[in-house]
Amino acid sequence: MKTIGLVGGTGWVSTQEYYKIINETVNQNLGGMTFPRIVLNSVNYGDIYACNQQNDRDGVYRIIKQATETVCNAGADFVALCANTIHFTYEELIRETDKPILHIADATAKAIETHQLKKVGLLGTRETMELDFYKKRLANFGIEVIVPSKEERDFIHSSIMNELLKEVFLPETKKGFIAIMNKLAGEGAQGMILGCTEIPLLIKQEDYELPLFSTLELHAKAIAEFAIENENK
Repeated sequence: MKTIGLVGGTGWVSTQEYYKIINETVNQNLGGMTFPRIVLNSVNYGDIYACNQQNDRDGVYRIIKQATETVCNAGADFVALCANTIHFTYEELIRETDKPILHIADATAKAIETHQLKKVGLLGTRETMELDFYKKRLANFGIEVIVPSKEERDFIHSSIMNELLKEVFLPETKKGFIAIMNKLAGEGAQGMILGCTEIPLLIKQEDYELPLFSTLELHAKAIAEFAIENENK
């Protein structure tokens, strides 16, 4: 079985869920007392936040690159970045890393394909919703992405930064997210991507009638499956 390398702490609230889901998925598949080998580098999100405040994406890249190198040097056979937003570093990172990196949007797109959907709403941090790195990746699968209005994007981003990343989940925040999702549905979205790995901890499928795509769960399960494809190696 391949050794998994996780770059986490972006934020820690969802990273602990990654660890749980990956372990559960591997054990469900292989049984007994078999669990995955995992190397985790949990970065200080405050360093990333400081870079974001200065619009210093190169600074964020350096943090993620160093963390990736750390898990690779510690024996990881492949790497996963435990957040949607930091995948803006993916294209450069994959060129400078000699290990596979499992892209979170690919796992999400494959799930959307199984539902045969062509147009979905995207909720996430401001960067995930406004930059094109995520939308382009999904476009490769023939999936159109629509995002909320600027005011709504600001609300979502603020909620993630000030609440979800600190493990605060408020009923009124959930209501706000669902109202935004309803507007996207009115614009033709056939499903919703919960494109920040903390959002699925706030909103569950039972809270909404359209398909919800938990990037946290989909990515974590894809990581586990990639590892167990080689359980005899």
